[in-house]
Amino acid sequence: MTIAKHLFTQPFLVQNNQLVIGDVPLTRLVNRIGKTPFYAYDRQLIIDRVTQLRQQMPADLKIHYALKANPMPAVVQLMAGLVDGFDVASTAEMHVALDTLMHSQHISIAGPSKRRAELSKAIAAGITINVESANELETIAQLSAQNGMTASVAIRINPAFELKTSGMKMGGGAKPFGIDEEQLPTVLQRLHALQLDFQGFHIYSGSQNLKAAALIEAQQQSIALAMWLLEFCPNGIKKLNIGGGYGIPYFAGEQPLNTQQVGDALAIEMTKFKVVQPHAEVIIELGRYLVGEAGVYVSQVVDKKISRGQTYLIVDGGLHHHLAVSGNFGQVIRKNYPVAIGNKMHVEQQETVTIVGCLCTPLDIIADKMCLPVAEVGDFVVVYQSGAYGLTASPNAFLSQPNAAEVLV
Repeated sequence: MTIAKHLFTQPFLVQNNQLVIGDVPLTRLVNRIGKTPFYAYDRQLIIDRVTQLRQQMPADLKIHYALKANPMPAVVQLMAGLVDGFDVASTAEMHVALDTLMHSQHISIAGPSKRRAELSKAIAAGITINVESANELETIAQLSAQNGMTASVAIRINPAFELKTSGMKMGGGAKPFGIDEEQLPTVLQRLHALQLDFQGFHIYSGSQNLKAAALIEAQQQSIALAMWLLEFCPNGIKKLNIGGGYGIPYFAGEQPLNTQQVGDALAIEMTKFKVVQPHAEVIIELGRYLVGEAGVYVSQVVDKKISRGQTYLIVDGGLHHHLAVSGNFGQVIRKNYPVAIGNKMHVEQQETVTIVGCLCTPLDIIADKMCLPVAEVGDFVVVYQSGAYGLTASPNAFLSQPNAAEVLV
């Protein structure tokens, strides 16, 4: 048995020319699931990632899992035994989180458009609501009184700074997320008058970042901002969620994030914060970094053709299952994800192919002009880095094709 490392993916085993996921060879896993396409998530790789991260982060830092990255119930159940809390972005995700052993006091919900019914559910469940606006704060107070329960709230801050070099910026400038930091003294003064359980702050300034220096700067600014706001807070800060942003490499030339460097710097900032708030929890909120590299998307070649000199592999999956791999999920210029022929891992004969999905649109591209082992009808195309923002981040109903399966192995 040998180790296969495609670009910068976490190591998956290879046995008898086949990719092995969770100790199960690919073709056996196909038979076990009974269909393609499917997503498969390697349980041990997720455990290893969380374990390694804990070793690199400050000992008293709390690690939360953001369900939006991958809300598959089996994955969330696994995470409940590995992390310190959950962050959800809908009541559907909230129900998945509450079905685990994670206590409700360690679950929070965020999002700029929470309906009254959603807020009522969150209050009744006893989870923390990350407040996105002054109007939402008033609505929560009304519903809290109507329900006869004291809502647990944290103020989500739209900071003046942004997470530099991040794939998606969530803070700085005008944003629909959170309350502008310059408005916070007034909002916190109003909070004093409301019968709510103030937990602290949520500061999420960006995502998918591979630069340790950028993350360190944003974390320093987040903690400094929270310390400045202390004088306006009712009863201090119980929880400070400084967001996430830890990225994973997807494309050629990208290097993995130096999390040890981030952890060392964060330890210094947390020491400063603990001097003034010794009992407060400092939280990071991660999704993609914890599960992204532990997942693969598998589809089967159903046709092979040559069109004016270009060889095409046509598979039974596509962008309706995996929008990101097609380049239509935030890429300005499309780049290829790392891809393999999962049952021909050591085949030396190679050819340049374009892999397309089953949809009637030229946007449905899995890989464009990639050099891969020669594949035939019946072989299996594997897309790495697919454990996060895969199935639930894709237009599954597009053209009414069959849905993909998911499995944790």
